[in-house]
Amino acid sequence: MMVRKAAAIAASMLMLLVFVSINDDVSQFLASLKYGNAKPALAVLTASQTERQRLLSIISAEADKRKIDPVNARIDRVWKAIPGYNGIEVDVEKTLEAALLAPPANTIQYVFKEVEPKIKLNDLGPYPIYRGNPNKKMISLMINVAWGNEYIDSILKTLKRENVKATFFLDGSWLNKNADIAKRIQGEGHEMSNHAYTHPDMRALSRQAQSNQISKTEALLKSTLNVNNKWFAPPSGSFNQATVQIAEEQGLKTVLWTIDTVDWQKPPADSIIRKISMKLEPGALILMHPTSSTRDALAGIIATAKTNGYALGTVSETLSSKRIPAAVEGAD
Repeated sequence: MMVRKAAAIAASMLMLLVFVSINDDVSQFLASLKYGNAKPALAVLTASQTERQRLLSIISAEADKRKIDPVNARIDRVWKAIPGYNGIEVDVEKTLEAALLAPPANTIQYVFKEVEPKIKLNDLGPYPIYRGNPNKKMISLMINVAWGNEYIDSILKTLKRENVKATFFLDGSWLNKNADIAKRIQGEGHEMSNHAYTHPDMRALSRQAQSNQISKTEALLKSTLNVNNKWFAPPSGSFNQATVQIAEEQGLKTVLWTIDTVDWQKPPADSIIRKISMKLEPGALILMHPTSSTRDALAGIIATAKTNGYALGTVSETLSSKRIPAAVEGAD
């Protein structure tokens, strides 16, 4: 008797599991009961198949309108390697699920997902990079450091006040002598990258000497700051194809700039801000150094960018194919 009863219970449980597995609405309902959220689940359970199909039809049609195709990374005749930019499309399943749980009169809240391009920056090979994707309204501050310690404190205070993260390209010999300052910069959330070891004219060096300049600083970044670096900025913008190839062999992309503040010539702050304002564009990499001119112009540069709707990020963020927040893009 007990055996027959146990068998009957087991068969009933099996039938229930099969029923739940083939009926998504019931599965959601039971899960919601388990977690004490039965009311919205009941709405799903009682929603007719007609209503589900009606919502699915609306969402699918709208998905076609809202889709933005990804942009492949490419080689430009002038700007060389240009990163790709993710597309965006409606996640139909998640949007439908949310719509079924919402009150009937509510507007459909669309859920989106990013779609990566087929060709990415790393697929392009050893080419220099001067800018981000022109569809991405983000810019970066590149601060090359080989001297100018007296201005770093003020620059960091401005970046912190404005909630902006920059990328600091460190000369290896400077890092070797100023590890404490470098750790403070890093501790405030800024990106740390490679600027060779002795600020040489890379183009004038042998292949082996170029390799040593990059690898020595790379080893210091790892041992001193535990950085897994992606970028190499050649001092004074001097490089040749061997430089780019050597950096690539060490896992680094060679980065230059879109706009140069020429702050080492000590121009007045207002002239730097005016120059940035005239030349600012999506994907711009802005070159600067820890100088008095940058110290005085930095807040104005950031204000100009923000006023014009630009997000400010690190070089890694700007050169990434990831999309920036819709509030910055003006997208839905």
